[in-house]
Parts: sequence; structure tokens; C-alpha cells
Amino acid sequence: MKSFYTEKKLSAVEARFEANKIAFAPVVFQATKSMRDLGILDLLHKNRKQGISLSEIAKATNLSEYGVTVLLEMGLSADVVKLTEDHNYKLTKTGFFLLKDEMTRVNMDFVQDVCYEGLYHLEEAIREKKPAGLKVFGKWKTVYEALKNLPKKVTDSWFAFDHFYSDEAFPKALPIVFQNKPKYILDVGGNTGKFSMLAAKYNEDVKITILDLPGQWQKAEANIAEQGLSERISGHPLDLLSADPVFPKGADLIWMSQFLDCFSEEEIVHILTAARKGMADHTELLIMETYWDRQKYDVATYILHGTSLYFTAIANGNSRMYHADTMKECCAKAGLQVIEEIDPVGEYHTIFRCKLA
Repeated sequence: MKSFYTEKKLSAVEARFEANKIAFAPVVFQATKSMRDLGILDLLHKNRKQGISLSEIAKATNLSEYGVTVLLEMGLSADVVKLTEDHNYKLTKTGFFLLKDEMTRVNMDFVQDVCYEGLYHLEEAIREKKPAGLKVFGKWKTVYEALKNLPKKVTDSWFAFDHFYSDEAFPKALPIVFQNKPKYILDVGGNTGKFSMLAAKYNEDVKITILDLPGQWQKAEANIAEQGLSERISGHPLDLLSADPVFPKGADLIWMSQFLDCFSEEEIVHILTAARKGMADHTELLIMETYWDRQKYDVATYILHGTSLYFTAIANGNSRMYHADTMKECCAKAGLQVIEEIDPVGEYHTIFRCKLA
């Protein structure tokens, strides 16, 4: 069993420390992000050999020694920085990843810009089964309806988070998608059109239709036109949670990537049932998701569990990052059979290849 799923053997003193790390986690987060954004971590990295003094940091960043002091002292306790015998500060390995690791940067920006304020309402979201934290941005039922109206900084961090994980997997997924030479693909939940455009460039004969909310299709349509792919990629605006959503007929392959985790189990069955009704005997349905039980490293599982709470408080109030078995159960309830499981696809993803049961 992975270490993530077993209780660590800690003394009472150690366990109490871990508990208080959680108690002060928001403080550590804000202090660390401030050190990153104010240039302190970068300055420490540039002076990584000999370190740099407090006064030199304050002067170089145009900050008061007081402000630099409280940030660095929190950084000491958080193991982001360390203090040398001659009272210079140096960056730790953890600090290096906070500064230089793209995944950490994307996650931190997403938590700050999209989640932080809204997560104050998590308990309300749990009690009322709705995304109570979304109200910090305005009055919408889900974040997907809100996206086109949110502040640019918020949408930039949202899309950067979404694309970071999909961009890594898409090149690995394309040979799997085209394994059986589909001529017509439905890209369900096509978002900005990124996958459809990659697929159209990968195979010059394929035709693709994106199924998504009208607002999302408008963004995708503009991106597709800019790439000169409008003749082969079309849109089918559709509310997949409507009473009886109808999929276009004739698809060789239906593609759903990082999409079904945006819905509750009941809604997943509803969407997959609609897809099944639109499938012919030869049609394949490919589901690509990041399942928390299929991750190689604990850090990925940790991130996925945290992302579930974004769905709870901000996105829609009822979805999460799923266990692979839960998704297979949803497929079965919708009349689909998982005939192949492919993982890993890239670093984090799994593809289920499904056919009519």
C-alpha cells in the first residue's frame, strides 16, 4: 500500500506539530506566495551559493526590513528558507520548487486566484450541496456559466491550471485516439478547442464536432477560426444536463477529457446515457481522467483531493476527482462496457476505452 494511505508513525510532539501546520496553513500559503511575488525567493536563488543578508534583501526588493523579516521567519518554520551561521538566508529545496516548478506555480496561482476567497464558504457548500463560494465572484449556478464573466486574472489562472494537466497528456493520448482510424469525432466538453485543434492537425482527414455550453463554444470557435480549422471543426452548443440531450449521430469516436469530473455521479450517468444513445455498434467512447487511486506519486493524489474541494466550494457543489472504480460503475449504469484501461497516459491520466455493453 502506498504511504499516502497509511497513518504515519509520529510521536505526540510530532503529531501536534503536524496539526498546527494545518492550523496555520493559510498563513504559510500567503507568506510564501508573497515571498515569491515580491522577488525574495528569486533573489535567494540568484545568491544561492553564499546566501544573502536581511538588509541586502530589503534593499534589493525595496521593502522594509520589518516586512522582509516576518516573511523570512515564517519561511524558516515552513522550510522554505534556511539561515546560515553568518546570518545569511539561503533557499531550501522546497523553496526552489516553489520558485521554479511549473506545477507548483500553476497550483498556487489557481488556489489564490480561483479558490482562496471562496473556500471560506466550504462548510456552507457541504451543508447546502451547492457551490457557496462562487458568490464571491457573482450570482451563477456553476463556475462554467461564470467563466466568460470572471476577472481576467481569475480566468487566466483557471485555464492555466486546466491546460497544465491536459497539455501534458494530449500528445500521449492522440495515438490512442486514432488507433482505430476514426473519421468523425465528437469532442464532449471541448472547452477552448485545444484538443480538437491538436487532433485535426494530427490527422488531416478527421472531422470533429465540439459539444459544450454556448459560451464555451464561442471561445472555442474563435480559437479554431484563428488556426484556420473551421472547415473541419464545428460546434454543437448543448446543455448536457438538460432533460434529454441529443448527441449528433454518426460518430466513430466520442472523446471526453477531464470532463466527467465536473459532474456528480448521477449527472455522469445521465451524460453517458445520452452518449450511449448516440452511439452505433462500432462507436468507441474514450474517457480520459486523473483518478486519485491511479497516481504514481503521493503529491498527485494530494493535489487531486484538494481539487475536489474546489469543485465543492466553487465549481458546482457536487463533483470531485474520482476513484477509477467509481467511474467504471457509472459506465456500467449507463449501458457501457470498459473494454480497455490505459495508464499512465502521460504523468497523471488514465484512458478508459468503452463500447456498448
